[in-house]
Amino acid sequence: MEDAGVLLGLVVALVLLGSILLAVFFRFVPLGLWFQARLSGVSVSFLQLFLMRFRKVTPSAIVNPLINAHKAGLSLSGDQLESHYLSGGNVSNVVNALISAEKAGIALNFKQATAIDLAGRDVLEAVQVSVNPKVITTPKVAAMAKDGIQLLAIARVTVRANVNRLVGGAGEETILARVGEGIVSTIGSAASHKAVLENPDMISKTVLAKGLDAGTAFEILSIDIADVDVGKNIGAELQTDQAEADKRIAQAKAEERRTLAVAMEQEYKAEAQRERAKLIASEAQVPLAIAEAFRSGRLGVMDYQRYLNLQADTAMRQSIAGTGEVPEAGADRG
Repeated sequence: MEDAGVLLGLVVALVLLGSILLAVFFRFVPLGLWFQARLSGVSVSFLQLFLMRFRKVTPSAIVNPLINAHKAGLSLSGDQLESHYLSGGNVSNVVNALISAEKAGIALNFKQATAIDLAGRDVLEAVQVSVNPKVITTPKVAAMAKDGIQLLAIARVTVRANVNRLVGGAGEETILARVGEGIVSTIGSAASHKAVLENPDMISKTVLAKGLDAGTAFEILSIDIADVDVGKNIGAELQTDQAEADKRIAQAKAEERRTLAVAMEQEYKAEAQRERAKLIASEAQVPLAIAEAFRSGRLGVMDYQRYLNLQADTAMRQSIAGTGEVPEAGADRG
C-alpha cells in the first residue's frame, strides 16, 4: 500500500510538472501562429518563436508580415524583419510598401524601405503617392503687381513621391513655400494685375518652369491656379502714406520756422524796448540840462521860448503828416 501511495504521488507530481511545462511552452511558443505559418509555407521553428519572446519581439509582428511577403512572392527572412523591428521600425508597413511597390513596378528594395521607415516617413503612403499622385492646396498667397494692386492667389499642386529621394528630401512644407515664392515673383513681375486676371495660367507655367521640386521628396506634376482675387490697392496706400509723411514733415518745418520767427520777433521787441528805455533815459536828461543852462546863464528866456516854438511846430507837422502821437507843447517844462 505504501508503494502504491508513493507511485501515485509520483504520477501526480509528473502530471503537475508536465502541465507547468506545457503552460510555459504554450505561453512562450504561440502554437497557433506556428501552425498558421506552416500552412502558409513559411518555415518558422519553435526555437525561433521561443527566442523572440526573450528578445522582447512580438512573434505576430514578425510572422504575419513574413506570411504576407511570402504570399506576394517576396524573398524576406525572419531575421531581416526582426532586425528592423528591434530598430524601432514598422515591419508591417515596410512589408506592405514592398508588396505595393512590387505590384506597381516601382523599384524599391528592403534596404531602401527600412531606411525610409526609420527616417520617420510613412513608406507605405510614399509608395501610394507614387502610384496615385497627391494634390496639395496652398494657402492664400498675397502678391502685388507693378501697378500697385494686390492679388490673392490659391494654387493646387499635384505631386508624386520619389522613393529614391525620400531619405534626405524636403517635404510638403518646402513645396508649398517654393510655390508661394514663385507666385509672388510671377505676379510681382507682371506690369498690371489685369494681365494676371486675364491669363492666370501664366503663373502656372512660370512657376512650373522653375524646377521647384529639386532636392525634395516629390516630383511636381502640375501647378493649377484655383482662384485669384483682387486685394488692396497697395500702391495707392503707399502713396497716401508717403503724402501724409511729407505733410507731417512740412508741418514740422513750418512750425520750426514759425517758432524761429516768433523768437526773432520777441528779440526785436526786446531790443526795441531797450532802445526806447535808453531814449527815455536820454530825454529825461533834457530838462535837467535846460535847468542847468538857466542857472549857469548859458540859456536865456528867449532862447527857451524859441525852443518851445520849434517843438510845437514839429508836433504840428507830425500831426498833419499822421506819423504818430502828438507830444504836448512844453512837455519838457518843469
